[in-house]
Amino acid sequence: MGSWPASVRLLFALRVVRMFAYGLLGVVLVLYLAARGFDPARLGLLLSLTLLGDAALSLWLSTRADRWGRRRTLLAGAALMALGGAAMAATGDFALLVVAATIGVISPTGNEVGPFLSVEQAGLAQLVPAAERTRLFAWYHLVGYLATAFGALCAGAGLQGLQAAGWSGLARYSAVLWAYAGLGLVLGAMAAGLDEAVEAPAAARVAEAGAWLGLKESRSTVARLSALFALDAFAGGFIVQSSLAYWFLQRFGMGEAALGRVFFGANVLSGLSALAAVPLARRIGLVNTMVATHLPSNILLLLVPLMPDFRWAAGVLWLRHLVSQMDVPARQSYVNAIVPAAERSAANGVTGVARQLGTAVAPLCAGLMPAAALLAGGPFFVAGGLKIVYDLALWRAFRAKPAAEEILVPPPPR
Repeated sequence: MGSWPASVRLLFALRVVRMFAYGLLGVVLVLYLAARGFDPARLGLLLSLTLLGDAALSLWLSTRADRWGRRRTLLAGAALMALGGAAMAATGDFALLVVAATIGVISPTGNEVGPFLSVEQAGLAQLVPAAERTRLFAWYHLVGYLATAFGALCAGAGLQGLQAAGWSGLARYSAVLWAYAGLGLVLGAMAAGLDEAVEAPAAARVAEAGAWLGLKESRSTVARLSALFALDAFAGGFIVQSSLAYWFLQRFGMGEAALGRVFFGANVLSGLSALAAVPLARRIGLVNTMVATHLPSNILLLLVPLMPDFRWAAGVLWLRHLVSQMDVPARQSYVNAIVPAAERSAANGVTGVARQLGTAVAPLCAGLMPAAALLAGGPFFVAGGLKIVYDLALWRAFRAKPAAEEILVPPPPR
């Protein structure tokens, strides 16, 4: 990492701060809303509206980022993150919470939301050679998951400490939301330090005739990828981190500190697994890596609710996270490899928003499940089954379309 440009290191630092904030919020958001007195149906509705709002903002900002300026887009996202966190902490009115969740950048999943990921990936992809891209994204993924893990751990420990100090549940959860808003301000201050090296090529700053959401040459490819990614994300939306925290609490009666440790371990393992994707992708290709690592993780996901106690369930969840995210750097590298450089922010944005939309619908569907089905692990079975369908469909659609650097050119005849 030391040989990478200074702009790469600053983009990594932005991801660390942001993902730490997402880790904080992922543990407490559903618990905070439950403490406000909302039933599962309203919780699902609010989570879905939160993710839909995030998706709309992300699409609007990311598809314009290459023309408006990537640094400016990141600053706008940071401001919305701060406003969203502060507004959520300040009110218990459901209508106002819906507005705050829809307009602000709020992460109920512990994962990426908003325009940040698509813009940062586009900048990173042009700052290193193509041969280094998958390794770069693997480290980018690792530091993000480590930051999320520490955020979850700090949330659990902080909540336990505030409880010992006599704070009520609602007050403790509100404090975490205020911390999330403060980290949004920190993120904005850091983004202001980015230089021209992260901006798009000059050709991308001029709107092209006939472009759709910033896409022209890659329109068909991005549309197919988006449909598949939406299916995967819809499946994953049944088991977002905040919902998992609620399930563990209801099923096994675990405290907040224990939940923080569970998600700390899960995120650390997810991050470390990304590094293993690099040599695997070089050997079998990016698409094959995505599928071959994702399938076993989905089988393990189906097993989590079948475990007899908390330790077994957490252990299988950790085992699943050991392989579940190996597809991510391969996926990020693949998307940035098969689209023109001038369309990368838009392609990342459209595929990212497709994932957010898929994730957004799922909590609403999960919230409509009977309580007995939720407790018995219905969301795990739906998520695991749909993710297996996604894996098989992705392999069938793109196995014959390798990235440019994967195409072996035969040596010239002697």
